[in-house]
Amino acid sequence: MRFRLRTLALPPLALSILFLSASGKEPRTPLGTHPVVSATPVPLVPGDPTRRTIGRLDYLGGVRLTSPDLGFSGFSALSVTGDRFTLMSDRGNVVRFRMGADWRPREPHFIGELPAGPGTSVYKSDRDSESLAHDPKTGAFWVGFESHNAIFRYDSTFTRAPARAFPKAMRNWPTNGGPESMVRLADGRFLVIGETARPPGGPLDQREVLLFPQDPTIGDVQPVHLAYVPPPGYDPSDAAVLPDGRLLVLVRRFAVSSLFTVKIELVDIRGARAGQVLRGTEIADFSPPFQHDNFEGLAVQREGDSLVLWMISDDNEQWWEQTLLLKFRLNL
Repeated sequence: MRFRLRTLALPPLALSILFLSASGKEPRTPLGTHPVVSATPVPLVPGDPTRRTIGRLDYLGGVRLTSPDLGFSGFSALSVTGDRFTLMSDRGNVVRFRMGADWRPREPHFIGELPAGPGTSVYKSDRDSESLAHDPKTGAFWVGFESHNAIFRYDSTFTRAPARAFPKAMRNWPTNGGPESMVRLADGRFLVIGETARPPGGPLDQREVLLFPQDPTIGDVQPVHLAYVPPPGYDPSDAAVLPDGRLLVLVRRFAVSSLFTVKIELVDIRGARAGQVLRGTEIADFSPPFQHDNFEGLAVQREGDSLVLWMISDDNEQWWEQTLLLKFRLNL
């Protein structure tokens, strides 16, 4: 989901009141041609570097990413393979770099405009890329575009888009609450969760989940319809698949008192049947005093004997928000 936020200081406490509205047809800001990315270490709990555990996660480190490029913002999706990072923004910009144990980004590469997408690349709403899936064997990427409820497949370098789909099952999803989460399962199936899209006639607390039997950009693929119930007041903003087939689902809430907070839930989709309602088990709650920005991207990978989780936040193009990239060991 895209947010446009404005702040007003309220004396004497200088509280911020945020007015949220869906973005309209504002021009998108592409990335420039001189890629520069810097990283500054951040603690799990600001002001307390000794805190290293949150729920069932062990904090392995994290950084605030910055760049002088005005297009470096709004990251809504993340893919990590080894030491290679791919960040996708909600304006169709792609940032790629390598980063090792020293937390220094290397070989940065900016892609300021995808070769294809719904609508025109002039407007931000036509390149509202909110979800990202990856096939490590072929290198292909799939991008979910929220405003048009579309899925495009790109090659490994994002220079070609050989296939696209506007699934009928997503046709009536909200323009600002569509395919925020998308994962490719190990057997080639794809799972897409609507951020605020609800099953037709279903309860308000449910979100529609589509399980495609194959690549949704190939032919007229009919998905299995499921539902997911997030915690009250939260909406799903991304998901990542574990090696055993279960999902981690990132859910997000906005409140004036705490601004953006997120939780991570463990959701078992193995053997899911049509019409099944999925519920998760909370494994971490990023409420104060923990870092609690607008996290929208998850990625999972193995490092030796450990399962590692990466998270990235969307700064909404606001000076008071940050692009945070955090790393955790999963204890499941």
